[in-house]
Amino acid sequence: MGDIIIYFANWIWGTPMLILLMGGGMILLFHSGFVPFRKIGHAISLLSGKYDDDLAPGQITSFQALSAAIAATVGLGNISGVAIAINMGGPGAIFWMWVSAFVGMATKFYSCSLAIMFRGKDSSGEIQGGPMYVIEEGMGKKWKFLSVIFSVAGVLGLLAIFQANQLSAVFRAVMLEPAGISTGETTRWIIGISMMVLVAIVILGGIKRIANVASKLVPFMVVLYFTTVIIIVFKYVGDVPEMLLKIVTDAFTGEAVAGGAVGAVIITGARRAAFSNEAGIGTAPMVHGASKNNEPIREGLIAMLGPFIDTIVVCTLTALVIMLTGVWQSTEADGVRLTLNAFETALPGIGKYLLMTAVLIFALSTMFTYSYYGHKCFNYLFGAKRADFYNYFYLITIVAGAVASLEVVVSLVDGMYAIMAIPTMISTIYLAPKVKAAYKDYFERMKAAK
Repeated sequence: MGDIIIYFANWIWGTPMLILLMGGGMILLFHSGFVPFRKIGHAISLLSGKYDDDLAPGQITSFQALSAAIAATVGLGNISGVAIAINMGGPGAIFWMWVSAFVGMATKFYSCSLAIMFRGKDSSGEIQGGPMYVIEEGMGKKWKFLSVIFSVAGVLGLLAIFQANQLSAVFRAVMLEPAGISTGETTRWIIGISMMVLVAIVILGGIKRIANVASKLVPFMVVLYFTTVIIIVFKYVGDVPEMLLKIVTDAFTGEAVAGGAVGAVIITGARRAAFSNEAGIGTAPMVHGASKNNEPIREGLIAMLGPFIDTIVVCTLTALVIMLTGVWQSTEADGVRLTLNAFETALPGIGKYLLMTAVLIFALSTMFTYSYYGHKCFNYLFGAKRADFYNYFYLITIVAGAVASLEVVVSLVDGMYAIMAIPTMISTIYLAPKVKAAYKDYFERMKAAK
């Protein structure tokens, strides 16, 4: 059974997902008239909050929604995912991550506009958003089976097992092993239970507490990581142009990959970008759908900044650190350990602790938001009264993640992500003309108001 799960995850994250996410995203990018490039200035101005409407339906502000969505996406994908991309596809994979990010911005713009346009109500009468409501309200009841598929995959796929496992591994490598403290079974249980308690304090307070904590943690997390990386980049500043050139040239030659296979570089970059910014998976529309906003286009434009911050900014900085320090050519380490080596090479003595702090905040903030996503899927399937049972199941799996060996479980999570993308992309492309019409109307009204 385990082998089947691993095979399925590897197969579906190959060409099928590439066609669905990159191909579908390309269609949306052209259909929108290249909104991510033309309207990014307006999207940034929306974050100031001057257009926020406290009386609009929803539970949180647009800034809090973006923070919660970034808390879920800016995480271990940016730290270990970039290292895996360079390891598997060479520096050229980063270029294809950039391409995927701009495509992903168009996908997020459409899917999160739809999350406001077609909100539904749960069994308790609370306004809710997300692909399952978009499908039911926008496409009609006959498509409800897609909502059910999305929600079942969400309940199983949006567990924090991977984050718990990686955070536990980094904590053991940085803090315990150098101090000569045992990293055996008992230690893993202690780490797992500690993480569970920390996450429980936040998630049992519901979306308002999750969004509140995320909107405070995310800016701090990005500033800490950003500052550390800028210091490292500045230290090697003379080599930066050469590294950026290497990213671009290697994207089309595949020199760093065995056999020079450009196709392998593109697939690696696109796959890691999809994991990193989650555009098209359907998670961000769930949190943006809870925003106090009556303007679907406004929410879509704000959501569109997620892949830009996540992939263009954070992933590029991580890639530069790994390349500038040269660790990607001289070490067998992969994933988060490769990034640890890069930080420690550039900033001996303190680098690994700075990265440890960033990983801690990245992983915990992701765990907070994932619980909300899974909770919403459970709520849709079983009703609001039973939805809180999901939180307890979710908390137990954090301990399991810290203790267990996870190849099969991580493959299960990956496979469920892919299944979630199918209803999300079908509904987004099907309803895209409605977003285009709303987009024209919104900017005509904005022009008239000036």
